[in-house]
Amino acid sequence: MKNIGIALCVIAVIAAMFIYVNKLYYPSLPIENLTAKEAIEKLNNSKEKIVEIATDATSTWYITNSEHKGIWIADENIKQMIVSNGWEFKAKEGAGLLFEKEHEQLIVTTQMWTKKYVLVQVQN
Repeated sequence: MKNIGIALCVIAVIAAMFIYVNKLYYPSLPIENLTAKEAIEKLNNSKEKIVEIATDATSTWYITNSEHKGIWIADENIKQMIVSNGWEFKAKEGAGLLFEKEHEQLIVTTQMWTKKYVLVQVQN
């Protein structure tokens, strides 16, 4: 009986380590073929405040750190990135940031993924 208890404890510890190392405790991403661990590693391995994590036919996805200051710090990071590409910030409506350039509009949406990370979707 004592050996069974020890074996169960060892299995529980190994399972907990697996979950922690692979970041399985994070919510799923709205992006296919990308794990939470990969997205966080891209951000942590970069010196940039906002990092591209995926591109599909309709949009480009980014991740940024909210630095425990909420969504507003992510909004500022997004504004800096988009304005540096020649767009002019117009307004914030809910989770969307509206930009304009030569009579074209760009909508950037944000989503608090966790209390520490924000996902950003930029329409193509």
